[in-house]
Amino acid sequence: MTASTSKPKFLKPGEGTWQEDKSEIDPNNATTFVYNPHVSLSLVQQRQRLPIYTNRNHILYLLERFQTLVLVGETGSGKSTQIPQYLLEAGWGKDGKIIGITEPRRVAATTLASRVAEERNCFLGQEVGYSIRFDDCFDPDLTKIKYMTEGILLMEMMADPLLRKYCVIMLDEVHEQTLFTDIIMGLLKKILRKQKRLRIVVSSATVDAEQIKNFFNQNSTNDPSKDTAVIMSVEGRLYPVDVFYIKEPVPDYIKAVVDTAMSIHLKETPGDILAFLTGHKEVDQAVSLLKEHSDRIKGDKMKMLVLPMYGSLPNSEQLKVFRYTPRGLRKIVIATNIAETSITIPGIVYVIDCGFMKIRWFNPETHTDTLVVVPVSQASAEQRAGRAGRIRSGKAYRLYTESDFEKLAPATPPEMQRTELSMAVLQLKALGIDNVLRFNFPSPPPAKNLLSALELLFALDALDKEGQLTKPVGVTIAEFPMSPLFSKALVMSPEFGCSEEIITILAMLQVQNIFVSPAGGQKAIQARVAKRKFEVAEGDLLTLLNVYNAYVKHRGDPNWCHEHFLNHKGLKRASEIRQRMVSLLKKFKLAFVSAKRDTTSICRCLTSGLFPNAAYLHYSGVYKTVRGDQDLYIHPTSVLYNLEQPPWVLFCEVLYTNKAYMRDLLVVDPKWLEELAPHFYHRTTDKDH
Repeated sequence: MTASTSKPKFLKPGEGTWQEDKSEIDPNNATTFVYNPHVSLSLVQQRQRLPIYTNRNHILYLLERFQTLVLVGETGSGKSTQIPQYLLEAGWGKDGKIIGITEPRRVAATTLASRVAEERNCFLGQEVGYSIRFDDCFDPDLTKIKYMTEGILLMEMMADPLLRKYCVIMLDEVHEQTLFTDIIMGLLKKILRKQKRLRIVVSSATVDAEQIKNFFNQNSTNDPSKDTAVIMSVEGRLYPVDVFYIKEPVPDYIKAVVDTAMSIHLKETPGDILAFLTGHKEVDQAVSLLKEHSDRIKGDKMKMLVLPMYGSLPNSEQLKVFRYTPRGLRKIVIATNIAETSITIPGIVYVIDCGFMKIRWFNPETHTDTLVVVPVSQASAEQRAGRAGRIRSGKAYRLYTESDFEKLAPATPPEMQRTELSMAVLQLKALGIDNVLRFNFPSPPPAKNLLSALELLFALDALDKEGQLTKPVGVTIAEFPMSPLFSKALVMSPEFGCSEEIITILAMLQVQNIFVSPAGGQKAIQARVAKRKFEVAEGDLLTLLNVYNAYVKHRGDPNWCHEHFLNHKGLKRASEIRQRMVSLLKKFKLAFVSAKRDTTSICRCLTSGLFPNAAYLHYSGVYKTVRGDQDLYIHPTSVLYNLEQPPWVLFCEVLYTNKAYMRDLLVVDPKWLEELAPHFYHRTTDKDH
C-alpha cells in the first residue's frame, strides 16, 4: 500500500507547455488615481502581469527538488498572493492538506486573503481563508489556502507538533525578524527532519538569504547536490523614487508630517500620500489636524481623503485604505510602521518618513518591557521610501538630514534579542522543548532575557521547580493568545468570581485608543470633562470596565460615543474581542461569572496576574519598581495623573519618551501582594537591609 502524497510532479523550466504572456502595458499611461494599472483587465490577465509570474515554473520545480526555498523579492512582486495559487494549481493539497502562509501582521493576513479569494472567484472563508488572533474566517473542510499570523501557527503546533495537515508552509516577510518568526523557523527546522514531504517557502524583501539557507540546509556533507535548501531571487517592479531630506532637524515631527502633506497636496501632481508616524495616538492627532486643513480648502482644488492605519483599528476601517480613490480626491494615509512592509497600499506616489518608530525593548536589570520611540534603521527608511515607487515614479520626503541618515543603524535588531520572552518560553515549553537555553534560534536571545522569563513564569506558577509546565495553570496559560500576566488573571478569575469583568478589561486593553483626545481648544476641555464621568479612584483598568458597561447599556450607539468623546470603532473592536475570549473561557471549561459591584474581588484578581509589575511611591515623589528599582512616573493620560498619588500601583506597560511612564494602572493594597504572591513578595524591616 502506498501512502498518499500531495507532492505534484513538475517538469524543469522550459520542458512544459506553459506559455508566458509577453504583452506589456505602459505604466506611465495609467491614471494616477487607479492603484492597479491593469485594473480594467480580467483577474487572470492581472496575475500574468505580476513580476513573479515569469518565475512560476522555476518556483514549482525547485519545491519539487528541495525541502526549503528561500525566495528573495521586493514587496509588490506578487509573491504573497501568487505563490499559494501556483502551488494549488500545480496539485499541492489535493489530498485534503492546506497551503499555509504566515504574516507578521494581522492586517496583512486579512487583506491578502481577501485579494486571493477575489482572484480565485470564491467567498472568503471557503477555498481561501484567514486566521488571526480573536478572528477566524476559514472552513477546516474546504479551505486550501490559509493566511494566518505567526502566533496562530504556533498555537496550531501545540495541537499538531508535526503540522500534518499542511503540505506547504510559506513564511512571509521574514526580514521583519519578529519574535514568532525566529521561534517558528527554529521549530520548522526540527519538523523538516521528520516530515520529509513538507515544503517550506521563506519569503523576504531584504533578508540575508545565504544565512537562512544554511540554517535550514540538512546537508551535512560538502556535496552541493545533497542540499535540501535553495535560494531564488525574484525581480520586483519598482519605479525610481526621488528622496528629499530637510536642511535642519524639525522640533515636532507630527506637525512636520502634517505641514509636508499639505505642501504636497497643494503643489504636487495627483497621487496618494503615505506618511509614517510612531503610534496610534500620533496617527490620530495627525489625521485630526489634516481633516481640519481639509475643511478649509475651498474652490476647485482637489479635496483630501484622510485615513488612519494602525494595528488596533477594526478590520473594516483598515480595509478603507485599500479602496479605489474616488475621482477628485487625494488619499492621504497616516500609518504606523504597519505599512512599511507586508502590505501594499494602492495609489501611493508620495511618502513622508518622520524618521522614528516605536519598538519594545526589554531591560533584564529592571525587568521592564518598555515601548521606546527610536530612530528608524537605514533598512526601514529604504523600505518606507520604496512604497512610493509602486505605480509610477515617486517621491520620498525624509524629515531628517542626510547626514543623520548616514548615522542610522543598518538594520533594526531582531525582536528576539530585545523583548521580554516569557510568552515565547511558555509556548516552547508547551511544544515539548524542555531545554529552551539550547534551542536553535536563528537570532539567539541574550541569556539574561531567557533567565528573566523563566523566573517570571515560575513566579506565575506556570512552571514548576524542574522547569516543566504546571497543570492546569501552565498548560492553560500557554493556550491563551495574551501576555502570561493577563492569562494568569483570566485563569484565576473564576476563583475570584469575576471572570466576566476580567474578560471585559482584558478585551479593552487590546484596543489602545478608547478615549478620543482632541488637540487643544474647547474640544479638549469637553473631552476631559466627559472622561471624568467614567473615572474611578481604583485606576485605569476599572475605568475601562465602566466605559464598556456604559457602552453596552447604550447599545453601542455611535452618537452616544461621539458625545462622550469615545472611540466607537475601538469599542466595537473590543466587543468583538470579548466575544472571542468568552468562547476561549468556555473551551477550557472555566466558569463565566460576574462580581456585580464587588470591585475588591476584581482588583485582587488582577493583582494575582499583574503582581510582578508593582511600583511603590518613594519618599522622593517618584514611583519605583519593586523588581529592579527603576524610576517610573504616571502617564499623563492616566486617570490617576491629577489625583493624589496612591502608595502602591500595578502597571500594564511602560512607555519611555523623556521619562519612563507607567500606563494602564491599578491601585492596590500591598497586603494583597503578600497574600497572593507570597513566594514573590515578603515584608522586610530595616534590619534586613
